[in-house]
Amino acid sequence: MVTQLKDGYDVVVIGGGAAGLSGALMLARMRRSVVVIDAGQPRNAPAEGVHGLLARDGTPPGELLERGRAEVRGYGGHVVNGEVITVARDADGFAVCLGDRSVRARRLLVTTGLVDELPEIAGLRERWGRDVIHCPYCHGWEVRDQAIGVLGTGPMGVHQALLFRQLTTDVTYFSHTMPLRAEQSEELNARGVRVVRGEVTALEIVDDRLAGVRLSDGTVIAREVVVVGSRMVARAHFLETLGLQPTEHPAGVGEYITTDATGRTDVPGVWAAGNVTDLTAQVGAAAAAGAAAAAQINADLVVEETRRAVAAYREPFSAETEAQLCEAVTGDHRHGI
Repeated sequence: MVTQLKDGYDVVVIGGGAAGLSGALMLARMRRSVVVIDAGQPRNAPAEGVHGLLARDGTPPGELLERGRAEVRGYGGHVVNGEVITVARDADGFAVCLGDRSVRARRLLVTTGLVDELPEIAGLRERWGRDVIHCPYCHGWEVRDQAIGVLGTGPMGVHQALLFRQLTTDVTYFSHTMPLRAEQSEELNARGVRVVRGEVTALEIVDDRLAGVRLSDGTVIAREVVVVGSRMVARAHFLETLGLQPTEHPAGVGEYITTDATGRTDVPGVWAAGNVTDLTAQVGAAAAAGAAAAAQINADLVVEETRRAVAAYREPFSAETEAQLCEAVTGDHRHGI
């Protein structure tokens, strides 16, 4: 479905994943004019199903998003395809530029998610989301009892190995570029996790299936599944013009946009939810955060509108009062710009 952009909205939601659609749904149900701008690059697109989501476990990611779009549109919200290039302050709102077109917003909800930066190992990217995975809660049940290899590519490698050991007795940890500390070796040995030292150079693929891990000395260790920790980087370059820069995660796993507990960023009028601000959030948590941030945005708009109404009430012949009377006459309950 093609939706024509209006000139302005109460809220522009940048990002059409679970967080963005959930936030837009909440706002549309409160009769806010809202549009979701979706670049069509969901992080979980390679996955066969979304897991750990109550009552929707195993739903294909594309199907879940299509249901979400239909729900938002069912309440009068808009969903459009496009990529936001820049965002700039515009009077008491924002100008959101999509390259060949732009739209104004009173408030912004940023839900653009993140990008997984993977190590340069031959065959790794091609298998991502299939038999190369990262999260035991997202994919673990599906690979239970299989031969799993965990690559030491980041600070969470040992932690991943211990988590996947819960799902199978056959776990091999490849130290790769992250040498183990003495206590880490002891932990892995105590849990029966085999440790293989040496750099990994490639994955072995046979008949379109992962067969093993190749080391720099040519040795191949048979594995059915490989676990790798990506560097997770928020999709937020367009916020730089507002002065919002990503923050390095304290665990060293990536960069994110900081917010307070309500999703409010350091820039007034801008909220963020989902993986763009919480690198480890699964679909359910991202959707909940989007809904919570949307409620905060609506409340913030109500405060602003009430303040203006009080000012108009005190000055019955002001231009603002006249504008509100015109709006009341036309019966427009949607407060676009």
